[in-house]
Amino acid sequence: MDSAILTRSSPSTITGLPLNKPDARRRSSGRTTLSDVARLASVSPITASRALRGERGVAQELVQRVKDAAQQLGYVPDPAARALASQRSVQVPVLVPLLSNTLFVDVLDAVHRTLFPNGYQALIGVTHYDPGEEEQLLRTYLAHRPAGLLVTGFDRTEASRQLIAASGVPCVHLMEMTTASGVYCVGFSQQDAGHAMTAHLLQRGYRRVAFVAAQLDPRTMQRAEGYRRCLREAGLYEPRLELLSPQPSSMRLGGELLEELLRTRPGVDAVFFCNDDLAQGGLLAAQRLGIAVPDSVAIAGFNDLAGSDQMLPPLTTVRTPRSAVGEASATMLLALMRGETPAQNSADLGFELMVRAST
Repeated sequence: MDSAILTRSSPSTITGLPLNKPDARRRSSGRTTLSDVARLASVSPITASRALRGERGVAQELVQRVKDAAQQLGYVPDPAARALASQRSVQVPVLVPLLSNTLFVDVLDAVHRTLFPNGYQALIGVTHYDPGEEEQLLRTYLAHRPAGLLVTGFDRTEASRQLIAASGVPCVHLMEMTTASGVYCVGFSQQDAGHAMTAHLLQRGYRRVAFVAAQLDPRTMQRAEGYRRCLREAGLYEPRLELLSPQPSSMRLGGELLEELLRTRPGVDAVFFCNDDLAQGGLLAAQRLGIAVPDSVAIAGFNDLAGSDQMLPPLTTVRTPRSAVGEASATMLLALMRGETPAQNSADLGFELMVRAST
């Protein structure tokens, strides 16, 4: 019994400093607190907090002692407590339509790589292209007073717009452009990109150019408008050459839509798919049906997703600056969260036409 008591009360040490008993709060919650770290490092809780936040003015020797103590105790800072104490959140919700699309995965990866080293945590919200679901997410996230907000595009409910405006939380919009005053955005012109791809097909001599799309989200329809504008300028626009499906986009659907298009719209000599997964499915279907690409029909896509350059034939597409959008939008948001005014409220990162053998 005496031995057990001695063992329980004998101090552990770190860098020669005794480990005192944890306070009552830790005993009741089981969670290591900042006070535990401060006791082990023989500093005040305020000094321990400043050392862990990397603030200047704390001696390096004290910083190391605090870090060693935190590591030994397995201390993980409580973001809610830290935000309450500092009146500053470190959370940044990022609302994207889907995670099954690598386009948004690339954006999120770049956002995280930019925010995290600056002490901010990206919280992922998936809207599934549903403005009502986005509104629900905004109500949930904004109730916690985040440090900033990143949202995709401008298509949302009026209530969502009012929520963002009334929150006072800095906000940057992704993937689309606007000239509206006081609105911050990073992206490129979806309509200009759709126009550029259609112009490329016309320059190659194709005259019956179809547009095939799925999901029909706002950015897809902006590409469609670029397609229409280009063909109208050339006097070649035929509404019947559009095949628009509300179904979720997939390679399987791309193959089905190509077959339907060629069966119901004879004479089509080029197909502009609204994205690469549809276009990849279209290429595979053409190969299965024995349709020569581009000799019988040219096929083009959008976004330059993984594998497009490895298709047979390699897919002509529009390369979009996904990682650059994520990085630039997070950088713009960091400036806003610091109370700075970015050099420009609208950053157009452009796009690149990737001309390959499929056209």
